Amino acid sequence: MTREYRQHVYQPPKGAVDLLLVRHGESMPARPGESFPMKDGHGDPALHPNGEAQARAVGERLKTQPLAALYVTTLQRTHQTAAPLAAYLGLKPSIEADLREVHLGEWDGGLYRIKASEDAPEFQRARSNQEWGEIPGAETTAQLHARVRAGLLRIAANHPDQLVAAFVHGGVIGAAMAMACGAAPFAFNGAANGSISRLVIQGGQMTVRGFNDCAHLG
Repeated sequence: MTREYRQHVYQPPKGAVDLLLVRHGESMPARPGESFPMKDGHGDPALHPNGEAQARAVGERLKTQPLAALYVTTLQRTHQTAAPLAAYLGLKPSIEADLREVHLGEWDGGLYRIKASEDAPEFQRARSNQEWGEIPGAETTAQLHARVRAGLLRIAANHPDQLVAAFVHGGVIGAAMAMACGAAPFAFNGAANGSISRLVIQGGQMTVRGFNDCAHLG
């Protein structure tokens, strides 16, 4: 009988965490002259009703997965997005503060969205130079990457051979994906609200297994 060699089916390596990075649902809009509520220097808007629907869709998508743990950040939009899935699974999310959104300095609280829509010179420089620090008072790209990496590695160390979901932010997903594959820092910015991306982390090695999966969002 002739021996057959089937195509390989990927499995995370022994000791790795299989990490789903879920971007929070759409949050409330920014309005000129008004600031979002603030938490530790970060804008902290609640979910928009559309974001609440996205959160429910995420819950439906992931409720049958063998998730060992859920993580959120310090900001309420991640807690609200995780809530439907947490209720399905009976899990209490843990907070990983280092996966909070980019600190936008003087543009936090909603002004960033307005400046970006106006294509302000500082925004143009940030985009061209792949550098968050071009925004007045913002953290640098290097600072963001350092804390995001630290947060991801803590989760990995806590969950070998487990599937975990972390509800995070667009800038954090962009940083994580770029670090994992050596891309330009802003190459993966812009993940959709409610999307699911996937990293496998073993030791200090991060591998991208999926980005911006929106199949559940319709």
